[in-house]
Amino acid sequence: MPWIERLGCGTPAYRLTVPASAPCRTLLFFHAGGFTSCSTADHLDLCARLADAAGAGIVSVDYRLAPEHPFPAAVEDALSVYRYLLEGGCLPAQLVPVGISAGGTLVLSMLLAGRSLGLPMPAAAVLLSPAVDLLFQGESMIFNQETDWLTPDRLEAMRDDYLAGHDPSDPLASPLYADLEGLPPLFVQAGGGEVLIDGIRAFVETARLEGVPVTFDCVDGMFHFWQAFAGVLPEAAEAIERAGAFVQRCVPEEE
Repeated sequence: MPWIERLGCGTPAYRLTVPASAPCRTLLFFHAGGFTSCSTADHLDLCARLADAAGAGIVSVDYRLAPEHPFPAAVEDALSVYRYLLEGGCLPAQLVPVGISAGGTLVLSMLLAGRSLGLPMPAAAVLLSPAVDLLFQGESMIFNQETDWLTPDRLEAMRDDYLAGHDPSDPLASPLYADLEGLPPLFVQAGGGEVLIDGIRAFVETARLEGVPVTFDCVDGMFHFWQAFAGVLPEAAEAIERAGAFVQRCVPEEE
């Protein structure tokens, strides 16, 4: 089990370490839940596995949830913890934000908001099945319904709660439509069976065209949020190891 400590910042956030955690690496983690549910407590196993694979400590954020706190409250919370870490002495070159599902979207939203404020970019970022287009376009939304548990109705309900009438094409909500130039190297991982895969592929192509180094790791047949089942799904355990290896390449051990 990881060692857990609550941080003293305004937004609830928790530092987790495992025996493999190196002081030179910190993951800033954002959980899944469609912007409306879940917390660090629901993702402890995934956090511990990511920390172990990356050889890093991990800070997990319990950002405010919709519909009580609609967009951009979660983005503001993500940015506040990022700034807290930087102001507390965490070097950008040693920091890698990581998010799964809605958390992956928040990583990108946070980076875009931070860039507009002139904040330094982290060493890299890891996006696990992010929802990059809240318009939910693409043929996979139709043809992958038999291989994924997400449905268009569920996604639209989540979007309505999160955005509360805000334009879903706002780049801060749907990073596919953002100017991505200047973002750090990205590791984007998704399952080929996800309903969101067309949007994720479009994002990867757009980021590469705008000069962002992107490692795209797509596993055939996998469904949304499959990485969280590493305890029973070998493909998920292997996927986490690849994400961790990417972090270690971007933030090497100090000599």
